[in-house]
Amino acid sequence: MPSASQPTHPADRLLNAIDARRAPVCVGLDPVLNRLPNAVAPDAEPIERLRTFCFGVLRAVADHVPCVKPQAACFERYRKNGRGVAVLNEVIAEAKRLGMEVILDAKRGDIGVTAEHYAAMAFGEGADSDTADWITINSYLGADGITPFLKPGRGAFALVRTSNPGGDALQSQTLASGGTVADTVAAMVREIGEPSIGERGYSALGAVVGATKPEDAARLRDAMPRQLFLVPGYGAQGGGAKDILPCFHDDGTGAVINASRSVIYAFEPNDEDWMKGVERAARTMIDDIRAALATD
Repeated sequence: MPSASQPTHPADRLLNAIDARRAPVCVGLDPVLNRLPNAVAPDAEPIERLRTFCFGVLRAVADHVPCVKPQAACFERYRKNGRGVAVLNEVIAEAKRLGMEVILDAKRGDIGVTAEHYAAMAFGEGADSDTADWITINSYLGADGITPFLKPGRGAFALVRTSNPGGDALQSQTLASGGTVADTVAAMVREIGEPSIGERGYSALGAVVGATKPEDAARLRDAMPRQLFLVPGYGAQGGGAKDILPCFHDDGTGAVINASRSVIYAFEPNDEDWMKGVERAARTMIDDIRAALATD
C-alpha cells in the first residue's frame, strides 16, 4: 500500500509511477516452465524455478517500468503444498518492494459474496495488506460483478475490447442501437467508474482495450475519457507502437501498454546473462512508445 507521501487513489498512484519513469508501460509476468532460461535454478521444483525467474525479471525491469502484471493462472496451477499462490504473493511483494505498481491479471468474474471473496483474495482484508494494487475483471456480468472490486485505494481494469481474435465474435457484434457490444460495455464502465475519479481526472475503474484493435480503441477512447486503458497485445501478439496511439489522450496520458512474452523471454535458452536481454527488451519497448507519442 502507498506510504504517507503517496496518493491513495489508484489511478493517481499509477500515473505518478508512469511519470517518474517516463514510461507508460507494464510488463506481464506470464512464466511458463519450458521457456525459462536453463540457468534458472535447474534442479529446483517447478514453482521455485518460476519464483527465481520472476524475481530476476523484476530486478531487470524495476528501474525502467512503473508496473508489472503477474498472471495468476501461471502460479495457481502449482497447487502442491499451496506454493503456487504463496509464490504469487511473494512476487507481488517483491514488485512492490522495488517500487512498482502491481496489476493482478486474474480476470475474475462473479457477483455478490463470491465477488467479495475474489476481491479479498486480490487486495487482502486490511488496509496495510501487501497485495495487488489493481485486478483485471470480467465485465460481462454487469455492475454487480464490478463494484465489489472498487475498494479504497485499489482499482480494477474491466474487459471491454480484448486483443484475442476470438473476442471479435461477441464484442464487435452490432446491436439494434447501432453500437457494438463493446460500445455498450464501455458506456457501462464509464457510468460505474464516474464516482471514483481521482485528482488527476481518471477513475479507479479502468478498461482493457487491446492494441490489436486500433480502430475500436479510438472510438472507445472518446466513449471512456476518464478510464485508464490497460492495453494488451503489444509485441508478441502483433500490436505495434503506432497501433497503441489511439488509446492515449492528446496529452500522452490515459493508457498503460503491456508486453509479456516479447520482454520476459528476450534471451536464448542457454544465455547465462539472460536478465540483460529482458532489460534491453523493456528499454526498447519504452523507447519505441516514447518515440511514437512524440511524433503523434
